[in-house]
Amino acid sequence: MLIESGSPVPADTRVGISLTINGETRALQVSPWTSLLDLLREQLDLTGTKKGCDHGQCGACTVLINGIRVNSCLTLAVMKDGAEITTVEGLSALAAGGAGANGLHPIQDAFIAHDAFQCGYCTSGQLCSSVGLMNEGHAHSRDEIREAMSGNLCRCGAYTNIVDAIEEVMQAGTTPGDAPQGAAR
Repeated sequence: MLIESGSPVPADTRVGISLTINGETRALQVSPWTSLLDLLREQLDLTGTKKGCDHGQCGACTVLINGIRVNSCLTLAVMKDGAEITTVEGLSALAAGGAGANGLHPIQDAFIAHDAFQCGYCTSGQLCSSVGLMNEGHAHSRDEIREAMSGNLCRCGAYTNIVDAIEEVMQAGTTPGDAPQGAAR
């Protein structure tokens, strides 16, 4: 990696960034090449976000950045300085009117009710992507939900149940909460 002067960057270079992760603002020192996924899992011990393919093809690493769903494996942490990050661990705090009786976000409750997971590996990415698609407001039918969720793979084949869960939350009018300032709806 080169800096503007064209000089190589030493391997031990750290960059200061500030991120609000699941509602908590954190001042962090990261290497310029650290992905957001690796920062979350390895430095912050937020292991709900999964490393699947590490190439942005499976969606297991999906998180919300300023309310928008993003593959964290393809995102350099330094590029998100000042951003609001929500991982699966922070979804319940996004629930409009508060979390359900069991402390979960309505989409999490719906995934349980519809058995929308089997092995569970993809579930955190599916959940974050579900909230992101509801924030976007573009999916209004089962086909549109399926298309909007097509970047999240499930090896166990729970797709029908995932769509059922999302559709239930959307039909109930349960919103994922207001998107953070500046986020698209």
